[in-house]
Amino acid sequence: MVNQPAIYLDHAATSWPKAPGVGKVMLEMIEGQVGSSGRGNHGMALVAARKLFRTRSLLAKLFHISNPNDIVFTSNTTEALNLAIKGWLKPGDHVIATMVEHNSVRRPLEFLRRTIGIEVDYIPVSPLGEMEMGLLRSSFRSNTALVVCSHSSNLLGSIAPVRKMSQLAHEYGAVMLLDAAQTAGNYPIDVEELGVDLLAFPGHKGLLGPQGTGGLYISSKIDLVPLLHGGTGSQSEELEQPAVRPDRYEAGTANTVGIAGLGEGVKYILEQGPESIYRHEWELTQRLMVGLSEIPGLTMLGPEIGKDRTGIVSFVIADRDASEVAFLLDKDYGIAVRAGYHCTPLGHMTAGTMKGGAVRASIGYNTVVDDVDALVLAIKRITESY
Repeated sequence: MVNQPAIYLDHAATSWPKAPGVGKVMLEMIEGQVGSSGRGNHGMALVAARKLFRTRSLLAKLFHISNPNDIVFTSNTTEALNLAIKGWLKPGDHVIATMVEHNSVRRPLEFLRRTIGIEVDYIPVSPLGEMEMGLLRSSFRSNTALVVCSHSSNLLGSIAPVRKMSQLAHEYGAVMLLDAAQTAGNYPIDVEELGVDLLAFPGHKGLLGPQGTGGLYISSKIDLVPLLHGGTGSQSEELEQPAVRPDRYEAGTANTVGIAGLGEGVKYILEQGPESIYRHEWELTQRLMVGLSEIPGLTMLGPEIGKDRTGIVSFVIADRDASEVAFLLDKDYGIAVRAGYHCTPLGHMTAGTMKGGAVRASIGYNTVVDDVDALVLAIKRITESY
């Protein structure tokens, strides 16, 4: 068995530990009398159906979505983004994205560029994560069908001006897709207030649920082509996928155990409040940044001290390999971080760190002051030992 780290600072990859009650309810689902939702009217199938709807309802409350059935469960954010992008775009459509997108956005877009001939523009973002709205406006065309962006860069920690972006998108008749991989659960999200038409989110990060869960909010005004076709447990006599939601987009047997666990994570988030969680993470992030700023040869990426950002602090150390630094933190100090390219080469192009990537520490809901101070001290010792 792998020894668990003394300090876990890799919440941007997956949160750990999970929210109280997540493991308990998942075990109860495995060992209890739970059937398959939509595959029968017997008691065990109804138990599964109620678990799915409970989680859907909790997510709707968290994201201020009026109809829980507009939320579709997926296995992760990547699947949700693929459903949104491939289900909406048609040959000849134009897409506006940004230069901090994750590969889960970039690769589907580039696939459609190659296969059906969509057009894509990636809007430059400053190394601090700032976007020039005038440049965004000038990028719209008559065939612009979609604007997509990461709510928070998983490298820079910057927060996108989503409301302004969605206003422009709607002004030009386009749809707004938000990748909430780094904000769902630890930053307030109101789809109506932000003007978001499509919201992709993971279950295993800020929502504190298990891996293999996630979802996509689809505005009632939008109809996507399903990514998967198959059994839904409804309208089985028809050749086509049902039109009714969420069945239309949830072919196959649901991950009922995982989704029940996700429900417990969302319940915990609602009890704590995403605003409170964000404030906690922001304050510790600022403490970390102040400490790292005193280390010679260390450069932090993203917004400056005092600015809004999520709990992500990426950095490079002069003449030190990022992967080596992360290895030493784990081996010698029991601190788990991530190093490399973080699946966002566009972000590294923006930050100027394509040569060797960066070390990324990411703070979570359960991070404490001692964790942050221990990381700063460990980095100081690593740099002094070189």
